[in-house]
Amino acid sequence: MTDVIRPRVGYKVEAEILSVKGLCSCNHRAGDKFDVSGHDTAGLCGFLYHDLFPYIVMLQFGGGFPPEWGDPEQVERECMDLSNTVKVRLRRVR
Repeated sequence: MTDVIRPRVGYKVEAEILSVKGLCSCNHRAGDKFDVSGHDTAGLCGFLYHDLFPYIVMLQFGGGFPPEWGDPEQVERECMDLSNTVKVRLRRVR
């Protein structure tokens, strides 16, 4: 299979691992950064990507978060594994 190069659609979205409580089964570590999109998981854990997908797509295509959440250009979320929680920040890069 050959590598497929996809043109970027919408804004660039960066995911940064902020912290890991316990042991991440995908070996994510604080400080890891990934450029993610609705088309590209960039090596993020499938379970985490699944939870982040709606937020990624909203940032990628110009949506924003409510003022009550803080910055409309970024959001922090955690994976569903409560024993080994990975906290990540998604940020739109303009």
